Amino acid sequence: MAKWHQGKYTPKNPDKYAGKHTPTYRSGWELKFMRFCDEHPHVVAWASESHHIPYANPLKGETAKRSRYVPDFFVVYEDIHGNRKAEFVEIKPAGQTMGKARSPEQKAAAIVNEAKWKAATEFATKHGVGFRVITENELFNNPKGSKKK
Repeated sequence: MAKWHQGKYTPKNPDKYAGKHTPTYRSGWELKFMRFCDEHPHVVAWASESHHIPYANPLKGETAKRSRYVPDFFVVYEDIHGNRKAEFVEIKPAGQTMGKARSPEQKAAAIVNEAKWKAATEFATKHGVGFRVITENELFNNPKGSKKK
């Protein structure tokens, strides 16, 4: 039995999908974001797992070869002024981010994620695009991370 909601997504608007392969979601949260990108009128183009970014995994030590980080999405959209923006987007549980991680496993994941996200931010800046991490708080419109009443 699969622990996570996983599968292939068939875009309703295939002309907006800019990836080279059928989008694969590895969680229900990624599926929700795919539907958002596919259906939102201001998203011009999107791709799933389209870029590979080298980074140094801090848990493997200095002698380890470089690792590859693949952000979940690349999105091109129009902002409220009609300007086109592009950014890499990572969907991640808040518990795997610094300051929110509690268990040793979450803390280890947060350390690795910080290294990935630093490399992604540098890569994005070099290419004139943005990088953003979206947690359940943003995905489900709960910006402060508090439970809705």
